[in-house]
Amino acid sequence: MEASRIGPNAVTRLAEAVTERHGAHAAADLFAAAGLSHHIAAPPERMVAEADVVALHRALAGRFSAEAEAIAADAGARTGAYLLANRIPKPVQAVLRVTPPRLAAKVLLAAVAKNAWTFAGSGVFEAHARAGADVAVRGGPFADPGEAAAPLRAFYAAVFEHLFRALVSPRTTAAAETGEGACAIRLAWRRAAPPLPTPVQAR
Repeated sequence: MEASRIGPNAVTRLAEAVTERHGAHAAADLFAAAGLSHHIAAPPERMVAEADVVALHRALAGRFSAEAEAIAADAGARTGAYLLANRIPKPVQAVLRVTPPRLAAKVLLAAVAKNAWTFAGSGVFEAHARAGADVAVRGGPFADPGEAAAPLRAFYAAVFEHLFRALVSPRTTAAAETGEGACAIRLAWRRAAPPLPTPVQAR
């Protein structure tokens, strides 16, 4: 039962993002379209049904069309900010920020993997840190998302991008794609280009 549930940020932060852009009435209409008005009336504080998250993002795609991904990404960034403020201990954050990016990524992903049940739902989380990092959620909310695929992809990518920019490298960018019942996210960062050598004047 618990395996098919997802943390409430996937709902509450989306409500915030829509409200910020279009007002409380638009958020209420969105949740009503998804059959989830109760989540607006009483924002969830505990895990919500995986199906609710998919239905909400499907409604987002239907009502906001091309803007859906930007709204979902906003919600993802808000979720990342919430995790930094409330879930990841400040001493751990301080250590990760001064750790070389590749090692920091491995440590962060190991911690994320232990808590994957909070966002992968009934799916499986995979992560690898090499030159950059690759993460994937197979199944779960991506098993059969339909129109929800694009905003869900944007939401998850933004969560990871926000966390990695704060804890691994501020240059992190996330590129995500969905297909075959999965979402794959590539996180990359590059060192600043070394300064050009000072020309030696001919004598």
